[in-house]
This record gives sequence, structure tokens and C-alpha cells, in this order.
Amino acid sequence: MDIRVLQYFLAVAREASITKAAQSLNMTQPPLSRQLKELEEELGKQLFIRGSRRITLTEEGMILRKRAEEMLALMEKTKAEVSSSGEKISGEIHIGSGETEGIRLIAKTAEKIRQKHPDISYHLFSGNAEDVTERLDKGLLDFGILIEPADIKKYDFIKLPATDRWGLLMRRDHPLASKNGIEPEDLQGLPLITSRQSLAHNELSGWLGKQYESLQIVATYNLIYNASLMVEEKVGCALCLDRIIPEYENSALCFRPLKPSIEVGLDIVWKKYQVLTKPTALFLNTLQNLFNVHADTD
Repeated sequence: MDIRVLQYFLAVAREASITKAAQSLNMTQPPLSRQLKELEEELGKQLFIRGSRRITLTEEGMILRKRAEEMLALMEKTKAEVSSSGEKISGEIHIGSGETEGIRLIAKTAEKIRQKHPDISYHLFSGNAEDVTERLDKGLLDFGILIEPADIKKYDFIKLPATDRWGLLMRRDHPLASKNGIEPEDLQGLPLITSRQSLAHNELSGWLGKQYESLQIVATYNLIYNASLMVEEKVGCALCLDRIIPEYENSALCFRPLKPSIEVGLDIVWKKYQVLTKPTALFLNTLQNLFNVHADTD
């Protein structure tokens, strides 16, 4: 199985048509069909369900599509790293993160580097801790920004000089909007939208105590923006971190911190024993110097 055949496979999966895929690849249909048949024979699995008007993927085809996309992305990342190995520092840095105001530290670092090295580009991936670490482990990301608590035993890391604060996102016309802080009893009987990650780690269980088990959770979210739209449409109030959804003067939403306060730290992590490229090494050094932080590589 070579890269070229995987590119053919992905083109057909994308177009859902051999004819359209052949056109996009600037080739004729017969050799493309032959390559796909040989790929299925090599794997011993049917990858496509060939309908009269549309081609769809089998379960095995969907698995291959996901892996093929990862393989091609890793190949492009590797090519970029090799091409940046000369005297001039250029190349790409891939960073994954959850939604956090702490990304400003990354932005300040990138801007500091850009002043002397404008040929370094950045690619941001947004997701929860599970999404970020999965891509980090596969080599698709250089760094991950994780919101504590997080399992970072298998990574080298730097604790960032920033914290986020948990609170409740609600409509401005909600009765709780008049309060300066949200207490555990305020959440009883309240329709809540909460992070899947926060549920997995039970960050809020200690704060809520016995009341945690009786929360009325009507929805969960991965990233807060879509959840904020559900809050705006009165589905419920969202437990989230502060400063992610801006509170403009005429905004329909507002954020109130939990009381007593729950603050969480941030870590930037990377794979242990990772060979850093010139751009990624420069990024780490600049981050450390700019914010006077040090890596933990034990």
C-alpha cells in the first residue's frame, strides 16, 4: 500500500464517485478503478459499496479513510520538518488546545518569533484533552495545551503562568445573573450543559459534594461556542471556563464564577524524547524566556 494509492482512495471517498474522483486527479476512470480493486484485494476487505449513482464506504472503508488521512497529514508534516533543516529557520508548528484564554500566551510567543522568523507558520487544532493527546501521540501535533487536571505522566511539559476559572454561562435575563457568584445550591433543578471532559474528571464533584449526583444535565459539549448558542436559545446554562465567550455590552449572555472559586492551571506538553525541529525548539525557548517558565522533563 503506497501513498499514491491512498490519495486515490481518499479522492473517491471524498467525491463519492469514481468518475468525479478521476476528474479531480486528472486521470481516466479505468486505471483508477483498477487501483481501487487492487487495494481491496491487498487488504482482503471490501472498501466501497458501489451504488448506481453514488459510492459509499463500508465500515472497513471508513476505518481506512481515518487512518489514511492521518498518514497523509503526518507525511506532509514530516516533509515540512525536513525542508526546514537548513540554516534559515522556517517550517510549521502544530499546536492542539482546548478552549482557553491561556492561548494568548501562545499567541504572544508566536508574535515574538515572527518578528525575526516570519517564515514559521502555525496550525491550531481545537479539541478536548482526549482529542489533543490522541493527535499528539500519533505525531500529528508538536505541542498540546491541556487544562488541569490532566494525565501528563508520559509527556514533558511546562506549567504555564495562567489559570482559568470555572463558572456558569447564562442569559442576562436569567434570575441567577443578578448574583456575583454561583453557589452549589443554585444548580439544583437547573438545566445544565456541561463539558464532557469535566464529567470524565469530576472537577466539580468536590465543589458540589453530594449534590453532584442530582444535577440535571440536559446536554454535554466538546467546545463551548456551540454550547453557548444552546444557552442563548434557553436550553440550559453552561458550566464552563471564563473569558472564552466574550461579554459584550449588548451580549445576550453573561458569565458568573462559582463560589467558592475553582481555578485550574494549564500545561503545554510534548512527547518525551521527541526530537525537536528548529522551529519547535525555537518556540519552546522563546516561551520559556518570555514568561520565565521551565520545562519538566523528568
